[in-house]
Amino acid sequence: MRKNLERNMREFWIARGAILVTAALNAVLINNLTIFPWWLASVVEVALLVPLSVATAWNHGQMRKATGAHHWIRIHHHRRIIRRAAIVLTAIITLINFQALFVVLHALLYGAKGTTGQSLLVDALNIWLTNVVVFALWFWNLDRGGPAGRDAAKEPVADFMFPQMGSGCPGGQEWTPGFFDYVFVSFTNATAFSPTDTVPLTARVKILFMVQASASLLTVGLVAARAVNILA
Repeated sequence: MRKNLERNMREFWIARGAILVTAALNAVLINNLTIFPWWLASVVEVALLVPLSVATAWNHGQMRKATGAHHWIRIHHHRRIIRRAAIVLTAIITLINFQALFVVLHALLYGAKGTTGQSLLVDALNIWLTNVVVFALWFWNLDRGGPAGRDAAKEPVADFMFPQMGSGCPGGQEWTPGFFDYVFVSFTNATAFSPTDTVPLTARVKILFMVQASASLLTVGLVAARAVNILA
């Protein structure tokens, strides 16, 4: 139990660090690709991340001190609130990134004042990397009720079938994926435009797979075409 608790806490902070990565990527966009000032997206993400991180740290402290069932009932209630807040923040990051993607694709197709082909290519790569991180966050937050739900539920409904979960794998019944497992799933879907070793099982993650693969395909396809024009 103690080992699972420490692992769960570590996974939460890795995910919070991933949100900082998206804020940093937004901050280094070369062109102004949003309808608001270039710095505002990063500020909003960090401003929302701070109270979420404080609430997470406070709840982890309560978990270490919990001694009775009533403590865990309150902790699980707070976990649900924190998870919903994390999903809202992930949705905001996704919308910001998709809006930037739309603008950069429009600029690649039709041109834009004050931009160069090279700078748009760099920004498109930035948006693609953000796409990988943000969908890893979606998968991590949704699969089997999120990180807390995966450990707490006795028979969770799986959204993904990982290779390690097979009946022939040692520890398959007890194994639970970590954040980097979802990063790998997100990365392979963004590069191969389809599942590789991990299979989406539910409608919601299949929709997320399609949305991510479509955005990635548009980015890679148009960026490649633009790169050929620049180099020609």
